[in-house]
Amino acid sequence: MTDNLRKIFAGARVRHLRQSHNLTQAEFARKLAISTSYLNQIENNHRSLSASVILALFNGFGFDLSELALDESGKIAVDLGGILADPVFADTRIMPQELKIAASNTPNMVRAFLGLYQVFQKTREQLGQLDTTLSETEAAVAPLPYEEVRDYFHYKDNYIDELDREAESFARTITQSDKQRYVLLADYLMDAHGVRVVETKSAAEAGAIRRYDPVSHTLHLSVTSSAATNLFQMAYQVGLLEQGPLIENLLDEAGFHSDSAREVYRMTFANYFAGGVVLPYSEFLEAAAETRHDLDRLAFRFDASREQVCHRLSMLQRPGNKGVPFYFLRIDRAGNITKRHSATSLQFTRFGGSCPLWNIHSAFESHGEILRQLAGTPDGLRYLCLAFSKTIHSADFRKASRKYAIGLGCEAKYADQLVYADDLDVTDADRFEPIGTGCRICERSDCAHRSVPPLARDIKVDHHARNVVPFQVD
Repeated sequence: MTDNLRKIFAGARVRHLRQSHNLTQAEFARKLAISTSYLNQIENNHRSLSASVILALFNGFGFDLSELALDESGKIAVDLGGILADPVFADTRIMPQELKIAASNTPNMVRAFLGLYQVFQKTREQLGQLDTTLSETEAAVAPLPYEEVRDYFHYKDNYIDELDREAESFARTITQSDKQRYVLLADYLMDAHGVRVVETKSAAEAGAIRRYDPVSHTLHLSVTSSAATNLFQMAYQVGLLEQGPLIENLLDEAGFHSDSAREVYRMTFANYFAGGVVLPYSEFLEAAAETRHDLDRLAFRFDASREQVCHRLSMLQRPGNKGVPFYFLRIDRAGNITKRHSATSLQFTRFGGSCPLWNIHSAFESHGEILRQLAGTPDGLRYLCLAFSKTIHSADFRKASRKYAIGLGCEAKYADQLVYADDLDVTDADRFEPIGTGCRICERSDCAHRSVPPLARDIKVDHHARNVVPFQVD
């Protein structure tokens, strides 16, 4: 089934929209020019959204097709599927359609299950540490701070409107000059806050990228950092100094379980503000379209790094003015995901490694070259995947440099908007390499790169023959 024919079910989102406007089903149905019974079927995911209903939602309530297609229930279903890939559920057979129904019809119950699993996972990790004893106060285990923050951003589509607009407004005030933005930001910190910016070797030797001394009002930046990194760190400092009240309000609304999660999120909010200053939303969105998402041209134009550009591209989800929906992730050489976000239907497994056929794993051998891959996922979607490596050198011979691989991609239907697809035939299905989310939840039965069998399938072993993969998937 093609993307144009794919049915869209968004019952939970439509019901929430109606309730947020304090409308009865009859009143809401009249505004959409449909019958009450049809609306009731939509809200219970018994009927998909027709083109006329989507248009009415857009015209009357500011909803667009991309928001409905990427209904939050789809993300919840992916998270639920990732958790059910844990070996503890090996004997539980759940069909993909069951996940979608549960996420659409009972999203709050599914979220409660996800939270319960986080408690279980944390407890299991603590029990595995022989030198750790659980105290009575740890009986109610909260989610890990970084996991809680990542999940919050995931369900916010990695876009915080109030903070993004504040960053964009600030960026306009400091660019009314021909000076370099590095100089403008340094001058602003001195004039507005009496903060002196200095690049020092001592900060680099101590392993610090940024260090602020509140007594002397001095911001120390590492001389070994790139200009893009130091520009970002100055914008980060502005965020801490000026956006405190807004950040505290956002933290209160988020309702995190622990002070640690609040501190992680306070840092994340300041980073978010800095990204919005370096790459202001409207200006960057326009430049991305103009350059057809050429990463190096965008990095040069905004004095940013490739990674900063990629991360920002995945955040262009402002209602009514969205960019191409991208996924973005960063992995280390061990395959650990250190940053991740997806505005696409592609999500990342929480357990086990990702697919070895994905080009992000080849990026470590590319020495910074941008690799391209046409890839198809088991759900029938096709993607244009970009990947490249990034090395952060150490100032000390005895300390290893840090090396990462960056991945960025979008569905192939947007390929005409990317310069990287100009010589690729995205109409030829045979050119798309089959990849999966992870072996434990990938349903492909004929993959020679499979490391473990899928949890929901039986396996057979032929003792008279030995293939690359030592078992067969039923």
